[in-house]
Amino acid sequence: MKWHYIAHGKPQQNGFMESFNGRLRDECLSETLFTSLAQARAVLAAWQQDYNQVGPHSGLGGRTPASISLPSGSPASRPLRVASGDGLRPALT
Repeated sequence: MKWHYIAHGKPQQNGFMESFNGRLRDECLSETLFTSLAQARAVLAAWQQDYNQVGPHSGLGGRTPASISLPSGSPASRPLRVASGDGLRPALT
């Protein structure tokens, strides 16, 4: 696998990520004034749960990710892990 960097000022070269970043910013980051790291983690975990389970996605034909059954053991069926002061831990506990 090789790294491929997008050209500066060319967000259309990575439209999926730009779309996700915009949605995260509009639906979560711009709505909340974080007062602590713990609060930021809690708010982002709740948003992640909503994004991954509740909200419909255009790439899935308007269906929710929860309505799609994934084979057990697939990488997408495991929860994300986030860095914490004591190593890695599941993001949604």
